[in-house]
Amino acid sequence: MKKYLLGLVFVSLMTSCGNSGEEAKARLAKAQAMYENNELFAAKNEIDSIRTLYPKEFDVLKETLSLMRLVETKENERTIAFCDSLLPVKQQELEVLKKDFILEKDSLYEETGNYIWKQQTIEKNINRSYVRSGVNEKGEMYLASVYFGGSPINHTSMKLSTKDGMFAETDIVPYDGGLNYRFKDLGNTTEVVTYKAEKGEEAIKFISSNEKERIKVEYTGGKPYTIYLADGDKKAIVTTYAFAIVLSDINRMTKEKEKSERRLAYLKQKTAGK
Repeated sequence: MKKYLLGLVFVSLMTSCGNSGEEAKARLAKAQAMYENNELFAAKNEIDSIRTLYPKEFDVLKETLSLMRLVETKENERTIAFCDSLLPVKQQELEVLKKDFILEKDSLYEETGNYIWKQQTIEKNINRSYVRSGVNEKGEMYLASVYFGGSPINHTSMKLSTKDGMFAETDIVPYDGGLNYRFKDLGNTTEVVTYKAEKGEEAIKFISSNEKERIKVEYTGGKPYTIYLADGDKKAIVTTYAFAIVLSDINRMTKEKEKSERRLAYLKQKTAGK
C-alpha cells in the first residue's frame, strides 16, 4: 500500500513538473507575441510573472532574459526617437521666447546662469518695490519680493489675492542673508526675499492663471506692506513661467535621451556577447 501511495506521489510530481514547463513555455510565447505587437509594458509584466511563478524552469528563464533585452532595446529606441522628434520643436519655442530675456551668469563663480526678463533687470528697477522673477538654465523658476522704503519691514513671505477672494501664498523664507537679505543705503532700506522651486510654485501658478486680474500683493511676516502687481511685472512672470516650462522640458528630454542611449549601448554589448 505504501509503495502504491509513493508511486502516486511520484507520478503527481512528474505531471506537475511537466505541466509547469508547458505553462512557462506558453507564457513565454505570449510575452513574445506582446513584444512583436509593441505591447512592451505588458510583455515586461508577463516576463516578470514567468520569473516569479516558474523559478526552476531554467531553459525558459534563459529565454526570458534574451526577450527582456529585446523589449528594453525597443523601449529605449522608442524613447530616443520621441526625444529626437520633440526636442527640435522645443528648441524652436525656446529661441522665440529667449529674445525677451538676458542671461546673467558669472562664469567664474556660477555653473548655472539665470534668464531675466529684459524689463526686470535690477538696473532698470532701482528704488521701487515689486515682484520679480527669473529662471535658471535648467528650467527652475523663482519669484522674489523686493521692498524699497524708508524703514525696514522685515518681511519673510507674501500673499497674493484677487478681488473675488482667491489667493495664494509663498512659503516663509526666514532671514539668512542669502535668500532673504536686507541692506541700507542713503537712509533707505532694500529687502529681497527669494522663493525658489516649491516655495514660490503656488504663487507663480496663481499669477499665471489670473493674468487679466488686478492682483494685490501683501508682504507678510513683518510690518504690513501692500502693493499691486504692475502689468509689466505680471507679464514678465507669466512669460518667465512659459519659458521655464520649455527649458524644463528640454532639460528633462535631454537627460532621458542620454539615459536611453547609455542603456541601449549596454544592451547591445550584452546581446553581442551572449
